[in-house]
Amino acid sequence: MAPSTSSTITLNVNGEKHTLPVDHRTTLLDALREHLDLTGTKKGCDQGQCGACTVLLDGRRAVSCLQFAVAAEGREVTTIEGIAEGDRLHPVQQAFLDLDGYQCGYCTPGQICSAVAVIEEHAAGWPSAATDDVRPGAGPLPLDAEEIRERMSGNLCRCGAYVTIVQAIARAAETVRPASLPHPRGSADATDAAVSA
Repeated sequence: MAPSTSSTITLNVNGEKHTLPVDHRTTLLDALREHLDLTGTKKGCDQGQCGACTVLLDGRRAVSCLQFAVAAEGREVTTIEGIAEGDRLHPVQQAFLDLDGYQCGYCTPGQICSAVAVIEEHAAGWPSAATDDVRPGAGPLPLDAEEIRERMSGNLCRCGAYVTIVQAIARAAETVRPASLPHPRGSADATDAAVSA
C-alpha cells in the first residue's frame, strides 16, 4: 500500500482553529491563501527571497512560502489579518499608514508582519548583524535606522519605499509595548551568569 500524500491538519490562525485537508507538499502560504481565503499574505518570489509572504509563527517571523502547512500544525500563525486589535490598527499598521510606508502596497503585509517581530526581537535583546555591542543582558540597543534596515533586510520593496518604511518602524517602536519573547540564548540573567563565571 502506498503511503498517504495528504493529511487533515488543524491550524491555529489569528486565534481561530481551522481543520483542513492538505497535500503534504502544500506550503503554509498556499494553505492560508487557497484554503482559508486569507489573501493578505502575498506570494512574491515563492523562493523565500522577497519576504512578501512573511507571517508570524509562534511570534517569530517566517516566510510562509518555505514552510509546509503540516509543519505549522499546533503552532500559532498570525497573518496581516490578525495583527490589528479588533477595530483598532496595530501601532505598526498605523505608523505605515501615517507615514506612507508603502507605494503599491504588495509587500506591505509582509513588511508589517516583519516589523512587528523586529520590535519584539529588539526588545528581547536579540542581536543582528548591525549590532555593535552584543552583550547578553545589556538590554535593548538603540533601534536606529541602521538597525532597522539590517533587521528588515529580508523584506524587499520593489517600489523603493524604504525610507518611509524605516521611519514608520521607528515611530511604531516608540509606542509598542512588546510581548515577552525569550532571549535567543535563554534568560539574560542565566547568560550573564555564564559569561561572568
